[in-house]
Amino acid sequence: MKSHYVYILLFYRDRSWYIGETVDLRKRFKQHQNGEVVSTKHQGSFRLLFYECFFNKKDAKARERFLKSGFGRSQMKKALQHSLLA
Repeated sequence: MKSHYVYILLFYRDRSWYIGETVDLRKRFKQHQNGEVVSTKHQGSFRLLFYECFFNKKDAKARERFLKSGFGRSQMKKALQHSLLA
């Protein structure tokens, strides 16, 4: 059984977030680092701010959609407030 990951990247330049879903978090992180992801390749330096593991893709996709919603994003900012300030 494959694990599915939902992750958040924080970009240093403008403090923006990227929220994504993948089955191979290490590989996906390297793709972001190497500029291979179209939506993030011009963002510059970043760090992995948060990730969660799910047993199936359906749950991971639902969580990704929630985090991309206004309410989900605000809830995550509150939960990660300490990390955002560091």
